Amino acid sequence: MSESAPSPLFTPVRVGALQLPNRVVMAPMTRSRADAAGRVQPVTAEYYAQRASGGLLVTEATQVLPNGPGGPNTPGIHTDAQVEAWRAVTDAVHARGGRIVLQLWHAGRAAHPSFLPAGERHVAPSAVAINGKVFTPEGEQPHVTPHALTEPEIHDVIAAFGRGAANARRAGFDAVEVHGANGYLVDQFLRDGTNRRDDAWGGPVERRARFLLEVTRAVVDAAGADRTGVRLSPLNGYNDMADSSPEATFTYAAEQLDRFGLMYLHLVEPHGDGHPMGDPAGRRVAASLRRVFRGPLILNGGFDRAAADAVIGAGQADLVAFGVPYLANPDLPERLRDGAPLNAPDVSTFYGGGARGYTDYPTRDAAPADARDAALVAA
Repeated sequence: MSESAPSPLFTPVRVGALQLPNRVVMAPMTRSRADAAGRVQPVTAEYYAQRASGGLLVTEATQVLPNGPGGPNTPGIHTDAQVEAWRAVTDAVHARGGRIVLQLWHAGRAAHPSFLPAGERHVAPSAVAINGKVFTPEGEQPHVTPHALTEPEIHDVIAAFGRGAANARRAGFDAVEVHGANGYLVDQFLRDGTNRRDDAWGGPVERRARFLLEVTRAVVDAAGADRTGVRLSPLNGYNDMADSSPEATFTYAAEQLDRFGLMYLHLVEPHGDGHPMGDPAGRRVAASLRRVFRGPLILNGGFDRAAADAVIGAGQADLVAFGVPYLANPDLPERLRDGAPLNAPDVSTFYGGGARGYTDYPTRDAAPADARDAALVAA
């Protein structure tokens, strides 16, 4: 691309019901700053409003049921109090001219009994524990074996996703995103490394994909197809995930999702090598999914301005999502547009706490010289 050519990342685009001024997406990032009742706090409204210049903001993962959180102090969307708390966030973003999407979540086996309410069951498609440990309020503990959902319980979770979508719209969100990525419940049903069922919800890909598709249908029925996105991570091994044939599994899923006429499909497929959410073998499947999913496609994972421009310009994606760089740079779109250096992120403040490392990152005009010298960090 020549110096005088317009940046594809900064051209307008229509995505479902929304007209976006640019193609910069804020990726969903857990920040663990909700209260014990799953309500976001006033500081969260400031956090998202600071970042409203992006084309689209996608919130942190937000549980649709009390047994859905994948960590302490994550927000919910299943009570009236949680809906009201989120309303302050959407109002603040809209006041800055932004557009915001709520990511709907159930962590499944990635949850831990220590941060579930009393009496709630830790669940998954199959009674298969994650290898390794999880951070809990009492420190690191081994993952435990989850309860395998019964068929009536599966239908209850699907209905909860639909209620979550309706609650999100009631809270003022412009759209919703089904979290089908990163080893959480929807992903656990889809991949055969975690779905060991031999009933109508497991076995061949057509049955493993059923949960994803029925959740998507419930959400579309509540929010509308043009206000519903889905996020997938075909090659991400996070949360001890694997699939024997990821290209076939996720191409089938994308082909079926295409039939809904969704607002977008959001793929975690890192750009370049060495990304923690990349495939160790260097495989790529986004191109195969692009061929069968005809709606807008968002790519996420380690992009900088040049890489984002390249994939959009080549028609490989319509938008690009940025994670850690957006966390540390409230004015990330302006910095990317102007080629300005970025703030360095403070990893110690990623999860939990208050304003420090959350709403106190300076904009470019206010940044001290040493912060402006920081290099771009992968999403």
